[in-house]
Amino acid sequence: MAKTKTVYLCQSCGVDSAKWLGRCPSCGEWNTLVEQRVSKGPVRSSSQEKRTMTAPQSIDEVRSEQVARIDLRNGEFNRVLGGGIVPGSMILIGGEPGIGKSTLALQVALQIDKKTLYISGEESPQQIKLRADRLGAGTGQCSVLAETSLQVIIDQIREIRPELLIIDSIQTLFSEDLESAPGTVSQVRDCAARLLREAKENHMPVVLIGHITKDGSIAGPKVLEHIVDTVLQFEGDSHHLYRILRASKNRFGSTSEIGVFEMTGKGLREIINPSELLINQQPPDLSGSAVAANVEGIRPILIEVQALVSSAVYGTPQRTSTGFDTKRLSMLLAVLEKRANFKLASKDVFINIAGGLRVDDPAIDLAVVAAILSSTVDIPVDQYTCFAGEIGLSGEIRPVHRIEQRLGEADKLGMKRILMPAFNRKRIDASKFNLEIIEVSRVQEIPKNLFG
Repeated sequence: MAKTKTVYLCQSCGVDSAKWLGRCPSCGEWNTLVEQRVSKGPVRSSSQEKRTMTAPQSIDEVRSEQVARIDLRNGEFNRVLGGGIVPGSMILIGGEPGIGKSTLALQVALQIDKKTLYISGEESPQQIKLRADRLGAGTGQCSVLAETSLQVIIDQIREIRPELLIIDSIQTLFSEDLESAPGTVSQVRDCAARLLREAKENHMPVVLIGHITKDGSIAGPKVLEHIVDTVLQFEGDSHHLYRILRASKNRFGSTSEIGVFEMTGKGLREIINPSELLINQQPPDLSGSAVAANVEGIRPILIEVQALVSSAVYGTPQRTSTGFDTKRLSMLLAVLEKRANFKLASKDVFINIAGGLRVDDPAIDLAVVAAILSSTVDIPVDQYTCFAGEIGLSGEIRPVHRIEQRLGEADKLGMKRILMPAFNRKRIDASKFNLEIIEVSRVQEIPKNLFG
């Protein structure tokens, strides 16, 4: 008979302890150890079971095989994965509730020309059918199963033998071998390991959809991200149309690529050229708007930065930003006040990245400062001018990477001028671009180049 013992598992990192502790000794988080009962079978000796021994090989003797990737019929998804999905790989997709994870997975299941098994632990087959009808992407070779028992799912996998397996979501599955509840550390870890074994043995790609915690990380033990081959994050504001799919881990491709989608009534639509949708569509006489030549991963995108500067109504000025780091905004305001003599200590400053995107490229600093200055003096920035540059604490304009790609995107979108660091000007061939390149090296030079 299997023996049952009680352990305390950390819900953050997955480490186990024989007794309850207020603070996890591994990750340092407080109140994360939860009591769980774990079944432990009797130990078998080597004489009681047969094992297949494998001898070590020289690395020169190992055959390298080129495996053909599976086309998912989705250009942006293929781009992020590195050209398609590798047979036998496991992909984990995380994101906010309502961001479109299930929609993306179902679209792939309906479009791909492979036998697909869609396991749903959160929705009934009728609900999935309603979404499939709304997507209008055909039926493909997709089979649907509403089940949460891991043993039943594995039996169905071995009977149907699908060419693609989708699990929505991994936190809803449970193994009958464990007595803990679904979504706990032990359940998520065991279910993922069992599914990985099935994927490798049958060369069957598996797509897992995962929940996230309040701080944005994927729920469950960190070992879950170590088990899978690819970890994808689906980002964006659920109240806006645009979504970004980026890879934080990819064993079969680069983590620098991103995919851009637009949420529509018929599902997620691929955005081939996102710059055309994200740059300024407002009349040219409005102040507080600037275009930034941004790079997401290795993909250049022109985005609009909006700023509003007004007198503080209350005693403490507000510093609010949407899609931009608030601490970095405070730093830029301090640099403007110290180095450029712009008095903003008594002003409310609001920053917004158009389209609901979240940007962390430091090259956007120059566009943020230009939008703030434009709103402060109430003079619009030329709509055919864009910006690329990082601002340091001493007010210097620091060089940025991939400057030629930024210039190429600006030229393609019809921009006429670009303000960029003087250091980057030395490393490019300006004759390839139909742009007026304005070099700036100090933050004090920005107002003169913008407003004369």
